[in-house]
Amino acid sequence: MKPFIILFLSALMTLPTTAQTPAKERITLQHGSHGGKRTDAEMQRWREYGIGQFIHWGVYAIPGGQWNGKTSTGAAEWFRSSGLISKEEYDNLYKQFNPTDFDAKKWAKQAKQMGARYMIFTTKHHDGFCMWPSKYTDYTIAHTPYKKDIVKELVDAYTAEEIDVYLYFSIIDWNHPGYQSAPAGNDKDKARYEKFKAFTRNQLIELLTNYPATKGLWFDGSWDKAWIEESAWVDDLGEELRAMHPGLIIGSRFRADEKGNRHVDANGELIDDYDQRFERNLPADLKEVGGNDWDCAMTIPENQWGYHRDWSLSYVKTPYDLIEMAVKANSLDGNFVINFGPDGKGNIRKEETDIAKGIGDWTAVNGAAIYGTHHSLLEKQDWGYSTQKDSAIYLSVFNKPMNNLLRVKLPKSKNPNRIYVIEKARFLSTKEPAQINGNGKAGTYYRDKTGASYYDLIIPEKIQQTNQPFVIVIQLKEIDKKDQDAYQQAIT
Repeated sequence: MKPFIILFLSALMTLPTTAQTPAKERITLQHGSHGGKRTDAEMQRWREYGIGQFIHWGVYAIPGGQWNGKTSTGAAEWFRSSGLISKEEYDNLYKQFNPTDFDAKKWAKQAKQMGARYMIFTTKHHDGFCMWPSKYTDYTIAHTPYKKDIVKELVDAYTAEEIDVYLYFSIIDWNHPGYQSAPAGNDKDKARYEKFKAFTRNQLIELLTNYPATKGLWFDGSWDKAWIEESAWVDDLGEELRAMHPGLIIGSRFRADEKGNRHVDANGELIDDYDQRFERNLPADLKEVGGNDWDCAMTIPENQWGYHRDWSLSYVKTPYDLIEMAVKANSLDGNFVINFGPDGKGNIRKEETDIAKGIGDWTAVNGAAIYGTHHSLLEKQDWGYSTQKDSAIYLSVFNKPMNNLLRVKLPKSKNPNRIYVIEKARFLSTKEPAQINGNGKAGTYYRDKTGASYYDLIIPEKIQQTNQPFVIVIQLKEIDKKDQDAYQQAIT
């Protein structure tokens, strides 16, 4: 379990002041963090997801980043502001939206095969088009040729596959007449923005009422100064949503504190339940995470969330790339969410389908290294990443050694008279034991000056021949230093 930031700050404040930098004085906040990390069952379930799926889908899938023979190099879901289409043309695209190939059950089964444990769906992006039949605007799926409630179809299909559903909601709404990015400058603008606030509240309540299986909300577009300055109102709205939907999980992009700080408040504490890190941003280490729960949403192309017809504009990640990122995320106590952008007819493109299958083939065998795991006792090592669940430590190997000996550095014991040794080791894919180099001869392990010990695990020929990352499961045991030689001889 990761330490609470508040405990860390409290500890700093109790240290002697001599030879110490004075602790930063805490600021009294009404709309900052409200109580630190959650310990309830719903939040613990969130921590154990490991892998999620993000789906960006809306009317922007119709142009797919192209219009009148011209191609946008920007993100496809921002196509309304690309300069290649007039706002009037874009705002009438919904009249063509008829995804006759859409099959929510097919999408859900593909996500299940990939290994996703939760899904985030764009109910409304910045353009304001609603993928559910909202009664608060006409700019919805109900007024398209398709007419049917896409959000309901997806919530039902994914829930049936035991994949939890989270709803993406953009605060920005280019379609609403009351939306504004800057604070209102006169009474007329203030009145318009009050109507926008009421509209936003009504839609969020509508979503949670219509789709009670929803587990949480993933917010976007909350960076506008106008919204930031509404910290008290937004905070109250969040409490209202939590009261009507017990266990609701809300990411850190929903609101700011009264000092204008987003994600973390003026005291450095996380706002709401988990850190919605900036897109495609994987932390370097645990220190960067700061003890917070977090997830990372990742595109498959470099910077395309919605459907773009032309993938030649940037590097496209492979299953290997995404698997490595997923394991890294979980080794740092986070979740990893892979984005898909279906086309205007409702098809997930073949390239994304193939990538999802490649990831799923790996997670079907090695998923134990991701699901329900956290950072391990081991420090980061060059061959890959390690995760842990209970006493099992999973070594996910992405950089296979040329000599086929995997050198594993074990931690130093807190007791100077004791040392860690490997008690058991096996390959997750074959369930065969991993042999320690030397076959009983001396020199199969060694210790460095710090007291850390090293073991060389032999990679068998069957594993050598694979081009996929593989996992070794080890269990450690602490023994007296004087018993190490005898113990080593016994297990090799």
